[in-house]
Amino acid sequence: MAKYGEGDKRWIVEDRPDGTNVHNWHWSETDCLEWSRNLFTKLLSDLTLLDGEGNLFVRTKKVEKVDGEAYVNIRKGKIIPGYEISVVLAWEGEARDSDGKCLLKVDGTVEIPYIADENADEDPEVKVLVKDDGPIGRRLKEAMASRGKPVILEKVRVFVESMARGGPAREDLETKKVAPKNQTPSPAEAAAPAAAGKKEAAPVVEKKEVKKKKKKEGFKTISMTEKFSCRARDMYEILMDENRWKGFTQSNARISKEVGGEFSIFDGSVTGRNVELQEGKLIVQQWRFGSWPDGIHSTVKLTLDEPEPGLTVVKLTHTDVPEEDRYGNATVVENTERGWRDLIFNKIRAVFGFGI
Repeated sequence: MAKYGEGDKRWIVEDRPDGTNVHNWHWSETDCLEWSRNLFTKLLSDLTLLDGEGNLFVRTKKVEKVDGEAYVNIRKGKIIPGYEISVVLAWEGEARDSDGKCLLKVDGTVEIPYIADENADEDPEVKVLVKDDGPIGRRLKEAMASRGKPVILEKVRVFVESMARGGPAREDLETKKVAPKNQTPSPAEAAAPAAAGKKEAAPVVEKKEVKKKKKKEGFKTISMTEKFSCRARDMYEILMDENRWKGFTQSNARISKEVGGEFSIFDGSVTGRNVELQEGKLIVQQWRFGSWPDGIHSTVKLTLDEPEPGLTVVKLTHTDVPEEDRYGNATVVENTERGWRDLIFNKIRAVFGFGI
């Protein structure tokens, strides 16, 4: 037993000379409020939402305010985000006549009063306000609400996912995870590569190059199988009818029922064209999200099977989904899969009563 005041060195936790929190074992907290302000400014500023459709022009201007608190705690390598913030975003709109003459210009704000970690799996309330409450002002406000809300909520989900991955503390966390690889090798370790022949070194380099090439592909495939209590032809009609899309998504939709025809859903957030259609059996479409990098298109294949009358099995294969959007956010695959599940399949069950 150690003498009083000396302690047993085996049980004393001392600060490391290099200040390293090994394996992030000790509790650390990072203030993320300023980082959150910068992220929302990057995500929400200068977005064109309407560019002449219906002679209306609507765009966001700048993020005026991000208040509250946001932080990330890390303990034993586990990320624990916490945030309760509000956001105020400025927007502007203009209505023109058929000759292109300006009828009215308005300014307004979008308020998101409560974004919190406790409601991370739910979309927050979004309020659209306009300073001119006349008929044209109300029309621009409605256009901003229908076209802007889905885009804004998508950006909020980017923030939520970024916080879940560690926010500004993520880079520090990853640096610490890989730190042991950068430590000075032991004499035995240093001697091993020198002892190896040149012939053996070549295959190692080739394997690393192959791995790097795979990482650079940057695309994923989403596969889902869902069951519905309905006929296959009814499910096909719902997926290809713009009025039904408007009903269960509560958003604008334009859908052609012809091969080669174009479609626009979720207030224009998703656009594409029909590649192959077999009534009641198959839907193949080219999909593109507005937030994706230019020139990127994915392929959606929906196979409808009716193994018994009144039971329809929908098999989804969504290929070539980019891992990152145009802003470098790596949540595209997660958000797309969640959109299929929560905003399409589950909504169809709830609205049309097709649940099993």
